[in-house]
Amino acid sequence: MLLPLALALVTAMALVVVIAPLMKGLAAAPPRLDFDRAVYRDQLSELERDRARGLIAEREAETARLEIERRLLAADRADRAPPRERRALPLAAAGLALALAAGAGALYAYLGSPGVPDEPAASRTAATASGGDADLERMAATLAAQLQAKPDDAEGWASLARTEAGLRDWQKSADAYTHAVALAPDRGDLLSALGEAETFAADGVVTPHALGDFQKALARDPGDSVARYYMALADAQAGRTDAAIAAWQKMAAESPADAPVRVELKRRIDEAAKEAGIAPPPLAPPGPAAAAAAPAPPASTAAAAPPGPDAAQMAAAAAMTPAEREQMIRGMVAQLAAQLKDKPGDREGWLRLARSYSVLGERDQSADAYEHAAKLDPTNVEIKLNEVDALLDGNALDQPIPDRVIALLHEVEAQSPQEPEVLWYLGLAAAQAKKPDEAASYWNRLLAALPAEAPERKTVTAALAALKGK
Repeated sequence: MLLPLALALVTAMALVVVIAPLMKGLAAAPPRLDFDRAVYRDQLSELERDRARGLIAEREAETARLEIERRLLAADRADRAPPRERRALPLAAAGLALALAAGAGALYAYLGSPGVPDEPAASRTAATASGGDADLERMAATLAAQLQAKPDDAEGWASLARTEAGLRDWQKSADAYTHAVALAPDRGDLLSALGEAETFAADGVVTPHALGDFQKALARDPGDSVARYYMALADAQAGRTDAAIAAWQKMAAESPADAPVRVELKRRIDEAAKEAGIAPPPLAPPGPAAAAAAPAPPASTAAAAPPGPDAAQMAAAAAMTPAEREQMIRGMVAQLAAQLKDKPGDREGWLRLARSYSVLGERDQSADAYEHAAKLDPTNVEIKLNEVDALLDGNALDQPIPDRVIALLHEVEAQSPQEPEVLWYLGLAAAQAKKPDEAASYWNRLLAALPAEAPERKTVTAALAALKGK
C-alpha cells in the first residue's frame, strides 16, 4: 500500500512543476547571445574608452560606433523575434495533468517491476548518464574561463574549438582554432581543422580563406586527409569535377576496404558526377593495407578523370603570392558563375556565388547573386537581408540609402514586420527624406523589439532625440 501512495505523491509533485507554467501563461524564451554579439559589445566598450581618453576624435568615434551597432543588428536577426503575449492555458494544463498521470501509470504497469529493488546509479547504463549538449556547454564555458587566464595555451584553444564543434557552433569553433593556429602556426592539423570549421560555418562552402588554410596544412603535411578532402570539394564547387573526382578516388585507393571514409567518398563522387551530368565512376578499390604508397587508380577511373594534384603541386599552391592566390580564386568564382548560366535554377549555387563575391569584396555582384537566389526562394527573408547587407557594405553612413535597398527593406517588412535591421534602416531612410514622424514610428517599434540590455538601444534613443531636436 505504501508503494502506490509514494508513487502518487511523486507524480503529484512532478505535475505541479510541469503544469504551473501553463497556468501562469507562456512567454518567449530569452534571446541567446552569440559570440558575435559579445565581440561587438567588447568593441563598443573599447571604443568608448578610447574616446574618453582622447585617442579617437568624436566624429570618428560616432561613425565607428554606428557601424559596430549596424553589425549587431544584423547579427541579432535570429535572436530578436518579438516576445509573444503570455496566455494562460488552464484546459491544456488539466488535459496534460490527466494524460501524464494516466500515461505514467500505464507505462509503469507495462514496463515496471514493483517487486524488484532499485539499483545504484553507478550501475545504470551510461547512456542515461550523458548530459549531451549541456555537458559540452559547461565544458566550453570552463575552457573559455581558463583561457582568459592563459590566453597563450594553444592546446587549450584547440580543445575549446573541438568542444564548440561538438555543439555545432562552427563560427565559435573557427574563432578558437584561429587563436590556436596563431600560437602554433606549424601545426598542420590545426590549420586543416580551422579550414573545416570555416567551411561548416559557410554552410559547406569552401571559402577562399578556408582554401588557404588547407593549402598551408598540405604544405606542412602532404598526406593530411582532411585538407585533401576539402581541397577536392573546393574543386567540385568550382566546377572542376574531373579534378575533384580524381582526388577523391586517390583517397579511396589509399583507404582500407572497411574504412568509413569510403562511404563518404563514394557519396561525394556520385554527387559531383550527377552535378556535371556524367555517369558516376566506380569507387577505386583499396590498395594492400601494408603498402607504403597508394596504388594507381584503375584504368577505367584514370580514363574518366585526370590524376589529381600531387604533393609538390599542393605545396606550390600554398607558396603562391597573395596576388596569384586571388587570381586563382577569381578563376574559381568565374567558373561557378559560368556554370550557373546553364543552371539558373540552382538556388544553392547562387548562394555560394553570392558568398564568394562577398569574400572578394565584389558587393554589387554579391547582391545580384543574392537577388537570383531570392527569386528562387521568395519567402526566405534571410536571403533578402543578405542582399541588403551586400549593398550597404562599405556604404558611408552619411550617404542616402539606395532605392534598391529601401525596396528590399519594404519587402522584408511585409513578411517580417518586427525585423530589427529593417526597422533601423527604414527609420534612417525616412529621416534622410525629412520625414521625422515616419522615422520616429520605425525607431519606436525597434526599441520595443530590442531586449532591455541591448547596447543598440543607446543609438536608437539618441536617434529619436535627434529627431525631436530638429
